[in-house]
Amino acid sequence: MKNPFEYGGIVRADAFCNRRNELDQVRRSMENGDNLFMYSERRLGKSSLILLALSELPKSDYRYIYVDLWPTNSEADFIGVFAKAITEAFTSSPEKMLEFGKQFFGSLRPVVSLDDSGKPQISFGVAKNNPSSYSFDNILEVPQNAALKFKKKVVVVLDEFQQVLSYDSDTAERRLRSAIQKQNEVAYIFLGSRKHLIQKMLTDRSRPLYRAGAHLMLRPIDKKHWLPFIRERFIRTNKQIDENCISKLIGLTEGHPFYTQHLCNTLWELTEPNDSVSEKTIDDAVTLLLEREDYAFSTLWESLSLNQRKLMEAFAFGESGSKPFSANSIQASGLKTPSNVQRALQPLIEKDLVDQEAGSYFVLDRFLRLWIQKRANRWLHSEPT
Repeated sequence: MKNPFEYGGIVRADAFCNRRNELDQVRRSMENGDNLFMYSERRLGKSSLILLALSELPKSDYRYIYVDLWPTNSEADFIGVFAKAITEAFTSSPEKMLEFGKQFFGSLRPVVSLDDSGKPQISFGVAKNNPSSYSFDNILEVPQNAALKFKKKVVVVLDEFQQVLSYDSDTAERRLRSAIQKQNEVAYIFLGSRKHLIQKMLTDRSRPLYRAGAHLMLRPIDKKHWLPFIRERFIRTNKQIDENCISKLIGLTEGHPFYTQHLCNTLWELTEPNDSVSEKTIDDAVTLLLEREDYAFSTLWESLSLNQRKLMEAFAFGESGSKPFSANSIQASGLKTPSNVQRALQPLIEKDLVDQEAGSYFVLDRFLRLWIQKRANRWLHSEPT
């Protein structure tokens, strides 16, 4: 029987837990042609949520352009992936792709090929050092122009949009703000997973994207929504899990969708048909998961400085998050001064190992947090007396 818990990729609608309010807000933004900035820590399901909302739009009236900016490092890269996404959103045959590419991106030398499944795809040659080549401003005008030409409403999704901060030029934010203000036939959805960068872009009055659209911060899912979701999937597949075990499970993952589904997936595999999950089964599932991740986590741990490890341990054992700059925390961590804390903390934030909420810091990867806890306990128990 197929495991009913999905993780690690795009989650299908029937495997999606709740998010009704968020889905309604995203759908309204798309239908109204509004701009929406959605951000959260990684693996909270932003892409799955957006793709679910897009799938519910009537295809006869809408076209959507989904652009993953994560692999881009320059405006030239942006132009290439954006032109490809726009063309493939409006056309499907090789002939139409070339026609569309020449009409809207004439100087980019469109080339059509077949992917591994035999489906046509288009790519564009963008001259990174040629100032006369197609410009960043030109590409941003195309969604509106295509919407008017084809008489369709257009939704543009820019995933990992904080990546524009890494471009050599610092004008991308200003150009994006200028473009989206003028396009009444296009809804822009900006997705970001480096929360500290996103908040810097959106909450600083001096930044171009300040108040450029509505904000939606995606958070972990409440236990009240996980309870029926998890119970139903175990029952449907002839296995049982009670509320106490679900509560323990959610306590370990803090309701984060990726880690909750991942742990449930492993827990389901360890539970025999017609059997019930016990607390020991949960412990066994966590042990198995941490064993699988041990090499990666050990390698990461060895790359950290001593002070960074001390902070990570403090955050991992903080029940509701740690406040590292308080006098008690500084004394407990052994870092002695606030400046030592700051020097150790900043690289952890930049590497997306920790995040903060209302001044409290926590380890982002829930399994890494559990690994640190178990590692610290083993070390304490083996320390010579």
